[in-house]
Amino acid sequence: MQHNSQQAIEHLLTIRDWIRFGVSWLNQSQAHFGQGTDNAQDDSIFLVLGTLSLPLDELDPYLDARLLQTEREQLFEAFRRRCIEREPTAYILGQTWLQGLSFRVSPDVLIPRSPISELIAQGLEPWLEISPTQILEACTGSGCLAILAALTFEEANVVATDISPKALEVATLNVADYELQDRISLVKTDLLQDIAPDPVFDLIICNPPYVNTQSMRALPKEFLHEPDLALAGGTEGMDLVIPLLEQVSTRLKSDGWLLLEIGNEQAYFEAMFPKLNPIWLQTANADNQIMLLSAKQLQDVTAITPNRTV
Repeated sequence: MQHNSQQAIEHLLTIRDWIRFGVSWLNQSQAHFGQGTDNAQDDSIFLVLGTLSLPLDELDPYLDARLLQTEREQLFEAFRRRCIEREPTAYILGQTWLQGLSFRVSPDVLIPRSPISELIAQGLEPWLEISPTQILEACTGSGCLAILAALTFEEANVVATDISPKALEVATLNVADYELQDRISLVKTDLLQDIAPDPVFDLIICNPPYVNTQSMRALPKEFLHEPDLALAGGTEGMDLVIPLLEQVSTRLKSDGWLLLEIGNEQAYFEAMFPKLNPIWLQTANADNQIMLLSAKQLQDVTAITPNRTV
């Protein structure tokens, strides 16, 4: 449903008006959520407050504040992009939040939303017997998980890799925002390919592109604004998982772990690697989407050899 911009700008005077208007337009346009928010009300609030540079955790004092003409014009354009162009709110604002932390984003990186963040914030208890001092994150994108890991495990040095130079530019800004340049090293490479043999790692984290080809074709329009490079995992979603397991197998300490997210591709993973028996982890919003694999499991060459008959 199209809206008359002049009418909206003239009659929507307060923040409360614009949040209500936004919820209506998002619902009428059948907008899709799941890229930082999961419902129309939160998305509308995030877009209104973000556009106006207001704090996200202090809505009430501003609800009945009257807006300038220029502010109302900015809000209409933001909602037009969200509802007509179907741009994700995080890209419109250039910012999103994960585990209470703000991260810069651009269309060169996946919008941070991985449930791995919840597990990291909990310190991966009870699986890590000691706090890791050497961590690697492959496919870092915006750098959000590497930053969360560095903030959670305060003694750790973190190496974060990505094949995309533009993604690493965004990650560099985020690392600088948290003043972690001395503890997080960003490396342009494919998975672990160009990482020096030393050190070996206590923990390797990866949220690779894993969306299978059929699911890629069915993605909502909002997700088409995200880079294919960060989403598409091939026919079974395993195109990067296969080389990752091989590369990780020699890069973990004897008591180390691989923390791997594969989304809704559990069936494909189990068919491809029938001899692996991962520990499937549960989070508030994800069951059987994230696994832990031990260094010992990954050193079994037969177990990490893919079943090509899938």
